[in-house]
Amino acid sequence: MLGDKSRAIILWNLLDGRAYTATELATSANISLQSASNHLKKLVSANILSVEKQGRHRYFKFTNDEVAQVIESMASLISIDNDYKKIKTPKLNDFTYARTCYDHLAGNLGVKITTALLTNKIIKISDKNYVVTKYGEEWFNEVGVSINAIQQKKRSFAHQCLDWSERKHHIAGALGASLLEAMIKKDWLRKKPNSREIIITSIGRIQLKNKLNLEV
Repeated sequence: MLGDKSRAIILWNLLDGRAYTATELATSANISLQSASNHLKKLVSANILSVEKQGRHRYFKFTNDEVAQVIESMASLISIDNDYKKIKTPKLNDFTYARTCYDHLAGNLGVKITTALLTNKIIKISDKNYVVTKYGEEWFNEVGVSINAIQQKKRSFAHQCLDWSERKHHIAGALGASLLEAMIKKDWLRKKPNSREIIITSIGRIQLKNKLNLEV
């Protein structure tokens, strides 16, 4: 289901967390509208995508964030050589440095922030999830993230998401999404228009140094 090139391109474009029409997805994959419609029908039937009708248009998106996480993580399987020992990581550029992975921060910056949160004992690892420490609750509150509010959401609180370009974990789930939202609101980070790329501001560099002792 995921091995078809056109479907893979469609799914990759949907990883920005937004919903798109069949026409838009056909354009992104450089295929006909009829072909895109057939692919989308299969993806909906497999419960990978869901469709929502609004006015005259039908919009397609991932069924849930767990499905999007799987799609993003599967990219980590590429670039493995024949003996399965060496992994060629992609070169660092604007996209691999900082981007969104569905609704949370990924790339080199996403991994560095997650590592800094662990180093500063703001979060800790529990199985394949992250748990916020008592000190961490105070830290998140200072940056505008309410842990109590997040825990009320009916979704994964905070889990490890394997970053395809870094081959390390970044923080995903409701906590990852809320942290990205807070950093954008405070103008630490900015979304690049019509792209999944994330831009770090001068304010963001200063605050990450102050809050996490992180040099970026």
